[in-house]
Amino acid sequence: MSYELIAILMFSTMMLMLFTGQRVFGAIGFVAVVAALLLWGDQGGFDLGFSAAMKLMKWYPLLTLPMFIFMGYVLSESKIADDLYRMFHVWTGGMPGGLAMGTIGLMVLISAMNGLSVAGMAIGATIALPELLKRNYDKLMVTGVIQAGSSLGILVPPSVVLVLYAMIARQPVGQLWLAGVFPGLMMAALFVIYIFIRCRITPSLGPVLPPDQRDVGWGEKLRLLRAGLLPVFIFAVMMVPFVNGWTSLVESSAIGALAAFFAAVVKGRMTRDVFETSVRNTLGISCMFMWIILAALAFGAVFDGLGAVKAIEGLFTERLGLSPWMILILMQLSFILLGTFLDDTAMLVIVAPLYVPLVGALGFDLVWYGVLYTITCQIAYMTPPFGYNLFLMRAMAPPEISLRDIYRSIIPFVMVMMLALTLVMVFPEIALWLPDHVYGK
Repeated sequence: MSYELIAILMFSTMMLMLFTGQRVFGAIGFVAVVAALLLWGDQGGFDLGFSAAMKLMKWYPLLTLPMFIFMGYVLSESKIADDLYRMFHVWTGGMPGGLAMGTIGLMVLISAMNGLSVAGMAIGATIALPELLKRNYDKLMVTGVIQAGSSLGILVPPSVVLVLYAMIARQPVGQLWLAGVFPGLMMAALFVIYIFIRCRITPSLGPVLPPDQRDVGWGEKLRLLRAGLLPVFIFAVMMVPFVNGWTSLVESSAIGALAAFFAAVVKGRMTRDVFETSVRNTLGISCMFMWIILAALAFGAVFDGLGAVKAIEGLFTERLGLSPWMILILMQLSFILLGTFLDDTAMLVIVAPLYVPLVGALGFDLVWYGVLYTITCQIAYMTPPFGYNLFLMRAMAPPEISLRDIYRSIIPFVMVMMLALTLVMVFPEIALWLPDHVYGK
């Protein structure tokens, strides 16, 4: 049997197992170990899994993963996010669509606290959505705002998805996080501009709040500003030393986790339940990602041994005669297709052994490609019929918002995301300027 046929058999077996509902790490790891045993015998097969585990355990930046997840859960479980929304409520409620624009700002800050899309969706659906609907905001508008805003969690640092990409692509986590800053802020700004224009043209989509609901004294406004900007202060305390080279990435993540913990203690919100929930969720998510990374490393090692990447590169560039940019665009389209029925981690683990080396062989920057991959994941999250965020919203939305409403609400925001993806592809400096500037010192 040829190596190309073995690679196709491995890939198809893995996809079949995923379609039957098996866990991502179980399906990928099983295929990798069985293939290694059949190809290289007992010694080679066992060595493959063992070396992948040792590589994972020795990867020092992985320590950032539980630190940032813990920081995010402490800030969300201690209800500091509620202060954020109240701040945006008062400061932006006087503009058409102001609360929707404030919700995007809330999502950016939640993303900087957690690094997961699910956290932003949960906070947006439970805090922002009821308030927006109660104030007669258009349900299609607000549903799209929360889905689009929550997707920023996997792009804005500290993105957990970029940590996973860094491990598989063997790229520095710090550079990837810095590369996600400007694209994430640019996408948030594009969302805000779209909301502003739509609500200016059709004020009924986002009515201005009545004066009695937004007019408070300047003392109260400043108090809310201080309380709402606490997460920004924590993020600055964590990232400024790292950007200036005073601390390592792991040290900065520890500073962020401790700052979030002490902030909750000072505000009197660090109860036993908050601490226990934060620790349990941190442990669960960290272990899940470690299993996925371990399976991905084993699967990638088998593919490297088969030479599948070189075979696929030859197929695209020699037999089909495609240019590097055409190949890159086809990769992005395949991610969007996969995202209709898989989450971001599954997509990355399935295709990373093929795509990441191929991108490097085609001459593209792997840090830049990590940002492209993440933006494409955001789009895939919101693409019917089985986009991840669509069903999260369906589970959390009130009964008056139907699945049809959810599907319709994301159309303009997906178009905005496509614009952002195009801009980053055409102007790579949007993603690469900050990491080049910081690491080039």
